Amino acid sequence: MAENGAASKTGLLTSARQRGAGILATAVSVVTTVVVATLAVHILFVVFEANASNALVETISDWAEGMAWQFRDVFQPSDPKIGVAVNYGLAGVVYLVVGRLIAGGLRRFSPE
Repeated sequence: MAENGAASKTGLLTSARQRGAGILATAVSVVTTVVVATLAVHILFVVFEANASNALVETISDWAEGMAWQFRDVFQPSDPKIGVAVNYGLAGVVYLVVGRLIAGGLRRFSPE
């Protein structure tokens, strides 16, 4: 009887761990998507010359600048719009790949 109780507790812990991993994987995917979308919107605002004094444009620009950290000046083409598109796009690709790898690794522990 004691073995049954121990097996039941182990099963519950494993199930809880799997659910937690699934929730964490979903959270990583959502955060990654928000970051990549923010970078993409910033690129669009720059390329299409959005009004820089607009509160939304300013906020997205500030967030994107913080998210792009070391990627902001990897490439320095003569056209600043291309520079933003390439550098912030590169940051977006890196976030996307790393986020998907982390989420995929976490999903291995979640229930099928």
